[in-house]
Amino acid sequence: MDVVEAGSGTPLVLLHGIGGAAEAFTAQLSGLSYEHRVIAWDAPGYGRSADLPGEPDLDAYADAVIALLRDLDAEPAHLLGVSWGGVIATRVALRAPEVLRSLVVADSSRGSGRTAEGREAMASRVEELRTRGAGAFAAARGPRLTAPGAAQPVVDQVIALMSRVRLPGYRNAARVMAATDHSAQLSRITAPTLVIVGAQDQITGVAESRALAEQIPHSRLVEIPDAGHAANQEEPEEFNAAVRRFLAEVDSSGGAPC
Repeated sequence: MDVVEAGSGTPLVLLHGIGGAAEAFTAQLSGLSYEHRVIAWDAPGYGRSADLPGEPDLDAYADAVIALLRDLDAEPAHLLGVSWGGVIATRVALRAPEVLRSLVVADSSRGSGRTAEGREAMASRVEELRTRGAGAFAAARGPRLTAPGAAQPVVDQVIALMSRVRLPGYRNAARVMAATDHSAQLSRITAPTLVIVGAQDQITGVAESRALAEQIPHSRLVEIPDAGHAANQEEPEEFNAAVRRFLAEVDSSGGAPC
């Protein structure tokens, strides 16, 4: 499993979305490393990380995160997941709450398996990637991840990251998303939780983030007005400030709900 690290302090582990890689967190690696040991992974099947064997389920990805925390001596950690990464982070919080200081889910969801439309969308994206290739797939889909009028360099970064996805890794991630619905389990989460969403998110949407915040105990919701689905890349200063405030409260309270 390949990771990028920066800084020192309480560990903050970052899990990217289905079309991303560790590089999606460049602004967090630099902006949050004064207070935290920031660790961003290339998920299995992404970037420089090998695929998980066979047809992994969501528990396999969660177990990979847990093993990574232990291998890096980074537990308990603040765990931040964006989109698909937020779904993995949610499963870690359910599966091994002892390894977490807190949970942050950004522009994420309860899982695409919650609706037939969500399941079908995951299957169609895999087919589109297979038939069009990563470059054309990213050029068509990438701009939807940002808010209308987003700065072109940010749009270009999102597209460039997505153009490097590999079909096996993306297919596994999409299959896992299509099989997941955490709706009935969210009330079991014990970690202090922050839910962040770009107010112009066209992918998972504000309503879905509100549902997460309503169903996870001891959680709060922060909306970033000028951001879309890629809020951490579009508005990094505001995103980092919200995360920084939340993590400082958790660390000062010894991990108790804020």
